[in-house]
Amino acid sequence: MHMFKGHCDGHGFGRRFARGDDEFGDRPRGGGRHMGGGGRHGRRFFDHGDLRLVVLGLIAEKPRHGYEVIKAIEEALGGQYSPSPGVVYPTLTLLEELGHVEIQLCESNRKLYAVTEAGRAFLDTNKGAVDALFARMAETRAIHGDGPPPQIIRAMENLKTALRLKLAAGKPSDEAIRQAAAAIDAAALAIENL
Repeated sequence: MHMFKGHCDGHGFGRRFARGDDEFGDRPRGGGRHMGGGGRHGRRFFDHGDLRLVVLGLIAEKPRHGYEVIKAIEEALGGQYSPSPGVVYPTLTLLEELGHVEIQLCESNRKLYAVTEAGRAFLDTNKGAVDALFARMAETRAIHGDGPPPQIIRAMENLKTALRLKLAAGKPSDEAIRQAAAAIDAAALAIENL
């Protein structure tokens, strides 16, 4: 049961992304400085092969759906990074091909990934690397907390939506542009002075 059979036979596409050769899907959230081995501004958070170990380690804790793997990584990093489905699902396919996970279908017909004995053996062989990765993730969460409060995210989204709607309605007048820019600058200044 391979997700990319037919189109890519689970090789080129899935393996390239699972190795971390993705140039656009494996990105951290937000902006900021480079976090030793982690990443901001489009740098990868995980080095080549690291995501495979993290995903397998999470599945070894308990069987998980692909979406649960994504959320577990995001939570482990305090919201500082969330791998895209375009990186996680090919990684799961690769782990299945390697015999490190197996698929169990649940009542909802969603794929539930469970670790195999070969997967546990692979984790044992790479225990030092796995422990270091999870320690780095815990350190990132400790440094950056749980990310911005939801009220701030909501307010930022409201501002973006208001600007998008205003600009989609047609070219604003010079006075409207001046007033909008002044309001945004005033808000930025007020936040800096909190």
